[in-house]
Amino acid sequence: MLTRRALLTSAAAIPVATLAMIVAPARADTPRVFAPDGVAIDGTDPVAYFTQGKAVPGRADHVVTWNGAEWRFSTADNRAAFEADPEAYAPQYGGYCAYAVSEGYTAKIDPEAWTIHDGKLYLNFNRSVRKRWSADKAARIAQGDANWPGVLSR
Repeated sequence: MLTRRALLTSAAAIPVATLAMIVAPARADTPRVFAPDGVAIDGTDPVAYFTQGKAVPGRADHVVTWNGAEWRFSTADNRAAFEADPEAYAPQYGGYCAYAVSEGYTAKIDPEAWTIHDGKLYLNFNRSVRKRWSADKAARIAQGDANWPGVLSR
């Protein structure tokens, strides 16, 4: 049996991102879209990932409510593009960390830790986790697709 000291020592060796995923498994009441304070992607414009190739802060005056969350955009054109086809621009797995979903959990994201693969946006907990996820994108995406949306009800 492990002592408290052994558990703490073991936990210290686990990367913080991994601990966050371990302690944050999805629950039945987990929302379909990761939107702390009701705002998806921490207010980052999802269309800008595709059009500008970077994370761009959205503005409070360019807003769309979709799938239970507020989505912000940097321009009226980006807002209109999203309104016309939200599925084309919204991140996969409701904007939860793609690595975590592939492992059967949900975790928050960093808007700067992103990837567009096969025309779809994937977000990760941080850049280190994105690197791990990117090492085998095809397998991670296949597992994430298999886990989603069931991961929300675990």
